Parts: sequence; C-alpha cells; structure tokens
Amino acid sequence: MIDPLVSLAFAIYSNKGAYALLLGSGVSRSAAIPTGWEVVLDLLRKVAKLEGEDPEPDPEAWFVKKHGSAPEYSKLLDAIAKTATERQRLLRAYFEPTDEERAQGLKTPTPAHRAIAELARDGYLRIIITTNFDRLVEKAMEDVGLTPTVIATADQIAGALPLAHGGVTIIKLHGDYLDTRIKNTAKELAKYTAKLNALIDRILDEYGLIICGWSAEWDIALREAIERCPSRRFTTYWITRAPLKGHAKRLAELRRAEVIQISDANRFFTGLTEKAQALSDTGAPHPLSAKMAAATLKRYLPDPRARIRLHDLVHEETERLIAELTDAAFPAETNLQLAAEVPRRVGKYDALTDTLRSILVTGCYWGNQTHIPIWTACLQRVANATGSRGGLVSLLELRKYPALVLLYAAGLAAIAGEHYDTLAALLTQPKVLDEVNQRQPICSEIYPIGVMNTDVGRLLPAMDRHFTPVSDHLYALLRDPMREYKPADDDYQRTFDKFEYLLGLVHADLNRRGWHNDTLWGPVGCFAWRGRSFGAGGGTAKHIEEELQSLGNNWPPLKAGLFNGSLNQATEVKRKFDGFVAQLPFY
Repeated sequence: MIDPLVSLAFAIYSNKGAYALLLGSGVSRSAAIPTGWEVVLDLLRKVAKLEGEDPEPDPEAWFVKKHGSAPEYSKLLDAIAKTATERQRLLRAYFEPTDEERAQGLKTPTPAHRAIAELARDGYLRIIITTNFDRLVEKAMEDVGLTPTVIATADQIAGALPLAHGGVTIIKLHGDYLDTRIKNTAKELAKYTAKLNALIDRILDEYGLIICGWSAEWDIALREAIERCPSRRFTTYWITRAPLKGHAKRLAELRRAEVIQISDANRFFTGLTEKAQALSDTGAPHPLSAKMAAATLKRYLPDPRARIRLHDLVHEETERLIAELTDAAFPAETNLQLAAEVPRRVGKYDALTDTLRSILVTGCYWGNQTHIPIWTACLQRVANATGSRGGLVSLLELRKYPALVLLYAAGLAAIAGEHYDTLAALLTQPKVLDEVNQRQPICSEIYPIGVMNTDVGRLLPAMDRHFTPVSDHLYALLRDPMREYKPADDDYQRTFDKFEYLLGLVHADLNRRGWHNDTLWGPVGCFAWRGRSFGAGGGTAKHIEEELQSLGNNWPPLKAGLFNGSLNQATEVKRKFDGFVAQLPFY
C-alpha cells in the first residue's frame, strides 16, 4: 500500500494548482496564536475586571447571566477600546509578537507556514482557505517573494480578480484580526454572505481539498458548503493528529476523504514539500524552460526566414525527449508493482514532456499550414519511441503516454485556434507501428484507454474513483499551458471535450469496429459523462450535431478532409458513435 503522504505528493505534483488548502486553528497553535474564541474569552475577562467581577470558571456563562445575551466580538471591543486605534493596538497584542516572543519563535511563521509558502511559490497551491485571523501565511509568502491576493471581507470578493487570474489567493473566512467584523460566535459562524458562499462553492466544486488543523465542530456555514458540493473532481485529503470524530468524521466519509494521521503540522508540511521537490528534481526538464521555448517559438513562427531555426528548435527538443525514453529509464519488468510504478512513471513523463508540450501548444495555436509537417513529424517520432516489446503489458502500453500527452496538447491548441486543417493532420498523418508492424494513423493507436486501461488509470493520484481517469488527469495537466489561449475554465472545458469527441469520431471512422450492428467503437473521454442530461456524449455531442446541421458541408472538420469530406459519412459515424456511448455503464 502506498504511503498516503506519497500519494498526496504525487497528486499535487501531477495536478499543479488543482488543490485548495483549508487551514484551521490547529496549524497556528504551535505559534502560540490564540483562536478567535480564546480572544473572546480573554476579552470577557477584561470586561469582568472593568465591572469589578470574577467571571471564572466560565466567562461566557458569566456574561450571559450578567448581560442577558451571548457575547458579541464587536460589542466587546467597543466596551473595552473606544477608538479604532485603541482597538487595533489591543488586537495586535494577541497576534503580533513582542521582541521577547519573536526571540522565542512565537507568533511568527512556523515551519508549516513556510512549507506552505514554498508549495505556493512552486505552483503546487494557488488557493488557501483559512478560518484563522492571523497573518502568518501571508508573512511566510512575503518571505519567499509572493504577494498573495487576500480576501477577508465581502467587498474584497467583489474587487478580486477571478481565481484563474489572481495568482495565489488567501481566503480568510472569518476575517482578519485588524477588522472588527471577524466572526466568532455560533450565530456568526452559521451563515456566510451570498458572495462568500458562491466563491466557496466554486472552489469546492473545481479544486481538490487538503484539510489540516480544522475540527469542523464550530464552522456551521463551512460544513454546509462542503456538504452541498456536488462533485468530486479530485480527492479530499484530511490531515489530522487524532482520529476524526463528530462532524469531521461525517464530512470525511461524505467526501470519501483520504485521512492522513500525523504527529504535527510542521513535520507534515515540511515532508510534503520535500517530496514534491524530490519529484520535481527526478523529472526536471532541460534548462530550456517551457516559457522560454514558447517565447522563442512566437518569434520564429511569423518570420519565413526563421523556418530553419524553428525546425531545429522542435527537432532538438524532440530528440532530447527521445533520449530520455529508454528501456533503462522506463523498464517493463513483470516484478514491478503497478500501484507505485504508474504514478511515479507518469509524473516523470509529465516533467519530461513539459517543454515540448508548450512548444506544440504555441505552435498549433499560432502556426499555419506551412508548419504542419513540423508538428506531425514530432508526434510520429515520439509515438514510435517505444523501446523493447517484452515485459508487463500495462507498462509497455504506458510507454505511449508521452505521445498521448503531446497529441492532446497539440489538438487542444489547434481547436482553440480554429485550425482544423492542423487538427486533421495531427490525428491522421503521423503513423505509428501497431502490434504487427503495420503503420496506422496515430489516433488509431494513441488514445487514453489504449495507453492506460481504466483500472491502471485509477492508480494515478486522486483518480481512483473517476470514470475516465486518464482523460481527467490530462484535463488537469494541460490546463496551465492552455490558460493563455483559453483563460476561462468553461471555454477550456468545451475545447477539451470537443477535441476528445472528435478524436473518438475520427478513430471510429478510420477503424469501423462495431460492438453491435449499429454502433461504432471509439475512445471516449470526459465528454461522455459530463452533461449527461443532454444524452449520449453530453452537451458536446449536441453541440457537434448543431454545427453539422447549420454548417453542412462547410463544417470545418469536413473542409479539412476528415470523414473523406462527406457530410453523410460524418453524420452516420456520429450516429453510430453516439449509439456506442449510450451503452456505457454511466448512462
């Protein structure tokens, strides 16, 4: 069984920026930062002292008996400190260190906070949700050169950039200690504003969740947000020092969370950071970074005089990748354990293909017909670099994964740029040797379930319960390189689903393999279960049908030569492919 911490490290490494971190008061406990309720209790003692009474042993009960209502944070502050300046000075004593406390390492960022900042700096975490009032996470991030967007009030939600464009974002659910509107009481924690609920709902729906230091006992509105979240795109990891109980246990069961028991937050986050960095070091690409390669390519593409340099750039990066795809680096011995080997190997493949992915995305989006032979030659070269043919079948098939990643990257960019001549060439012109050494179009041999069957794909981090685990992994992996061209998440999703649907159609058309008399088999992806209310193939199938009906012979894939340029052939293949999809178990 894989160590859950290793599984989590693979998850954040393979899905950069796809996980949100939820921090409770337990993470700041070792820094001697009081919880919000501890601040309230101390304020109650101060109020009692001003009134000449002893509130012990239960300051809250004393206040209710004395004043006839539950204590409210803002009113307590008003009773003790009358001006904004006085209130700020009062609160700073709870959350900001004295010289003596600083010398002892108190009320300053802990190793856990610093490790979280490093994970954010390296792109593994982009969203941090916290119930804490302190600024330890912000301070740790400033120390590593980050300036996060901080959302602590409803008006800051309205003024913030969309999450996709805002870099690292810290959401302080209960407010900031220098704002008297922070939430403390049961009533205050029972309900969020509509804007905050909408923001939390989106995060819980679109991101994985790593929970640490949160008991779930007091935060009613946050519990309800987690309970109503409809999707499980990524695994929930619940980090705890003691066995979960009460509301936490129930929520973990509801989310089907991976529960990781730890000794303390400092060791956990430090260990997670070290493992993520080790994975990065293991699969580090050539110093020619993806961004540098993309920038260089953008200079070459519009300049006919740079055609040779463009060719050499792609060729050299392709050969650099091929040199890494050796039998020694990726053995297929039958004694290897798939549960450990598949995520390790895919993580390494993802790192090795990083630069070439960026090149193909940039090239297939901005390039024209004259550049198509460069992209297809790259795909054909990588798709045939499979090494020896002896060993464990699952690991032999996995050797096609680099070609799959690059095909998806190029195909997504071609659709995003509306270059259907490029798309048609990408799917059909690169030829791959099949089992009997016959040359087949790449889309006939390279597709998700042909590289990893569903059971193998579910060994990938956070994919153990997914219908289409390989597609879902590619969806997350390719989000960042496509963000420049499809910044809105819904546009990216439509582009991804359309590519996978067309890949399935073209495969079905070229191979004509029927499961039943009136169906054609083709590989399916996320589109097959997303938007099931629209019927087989979801909203993507309906969208393609509308395009065919409205455009007819002018449908771009037909004009590019797919389906022999025949509207009747395309319509018939679609009908039969949709019939196959309708028979899948999630319909």
